[in-house]
Amino acid sequence: MRRALAALTVAAFVTLVVDVVAGHRSAVSLGPAVAFVLAATFGFGRVEKSSRIWPRYAYIVALFLLGGAVFATSGGYVGSALLLVVLVSQTTLLLPVPAVVVVVALVPFFHAGMAFAEGLREGLGLLAAAVFAAVLTKLLLREQEARTKLREYAVQVEELAAVRERNRVARDIHDGLGHSLTVVQMQIKAARAVLAAQPDRADEVLAKAQDQAEEALREVRRSVGALRERQPAVPLPEALKALAAETSAAGVPTGLDVTGPVRALPADAEEALFRAVQEGLTNVRKHARARQAAVTLDYSRPAEVRVEVRDDGAGTAAGSDGFGLLGLRERAAHLGGRTSLESVPGQGSTLWVEVPG
Repeated sequence: MRRALAALTVAAFVTLVVDVVAGHRSAVSLGPAVAFVLAATFGFGRVEKSSRIWPRYAYIVALFLLGGAVFATSGGYVGSALLLVVLVSQTTLLLPVPAVVVVVALVPFFHAGMAFAEGLREGLGLLAAAVFAAVLTKLLLREQEARTKLREYAVQVEELAAVRERNRVARDIHDGLGHSLTVVQMQIKAARAVLAAQPDRADEVLAKAQDQAEEALREVRRSVGALRERQPAVPLPEALKALAAETSAAGVPTGLDVTGPVRALPADAEEALFRAVQEGLTNVRKHARARQAAVTLDYSRPAEVRVEVRDDGAGTAAGSDGFGLLGLRERAAHLGGRTSLESVPGQGSTLWVEVPG
């Protein structure tokens, strides 16, 4: 827009030169026009960058006086009228609307020295051109501001998406790799406890720890692959059956009960349910001191699917939620589901997650 105004200013000056030469008027009349062009092309940028308002008003007043001088000395040629259009456009860019209205209202009075009928006709024509220039400049200015806002919103959306992706990766690390490393840690502890008295048993437990460590590596590869593209998943009942078998092998007998007809679920829903059971069984092995646990996968509701992890362990105190439960709540809330942990000290805990599906 600023380059267009500069081009219009130069074009108006060239038109004015042609008008003066064709009308055989003195070249002295071009003096105010030269001053106007220099101010409008070189002064505008500096004034626009000023954070204070008074230089802008001073600039417009000076440009207004120069425009009047050009109009008076040139005899009201077309070129001088175009320079006044530039004045109105720059006023719209620099000053608030009331000041623009004042400038637009004063511009037609440059024709006051003409005969009444001719001055009225020319004045109304110049008023219409000034109003059009002001409205068009304002619309272009608003469009530019809207584009700026749109870019800002795009940056905010990108930042929000990055935050959500970081939270998702954090949940995957905790729920996947954290689960596997917890199992490895417990198996190594068990192996160390029986190493002296039962070396064969210790070797067996360490072999399981090695298998679990390899599973952790596969989990890392799975998470990295998920960042790039979706991979075909194991059916949810089979995946939960494997989690229950791991917990049983770690010393806490765990059963899986599937109720209702099994049906396909969206990948995000299956991921949330799998992570819920994984987190629940990890807590059973780490904290519950349970004798047994049970997992229920319930397809019986028509619009929701629910998983429950129950144990008969020590229970947890109120307000003891960790990162794992926070991650489960975030996953479920993102899908429009619900999460709950019900625990009674000394009687065990029940974790359930329900998601649409």
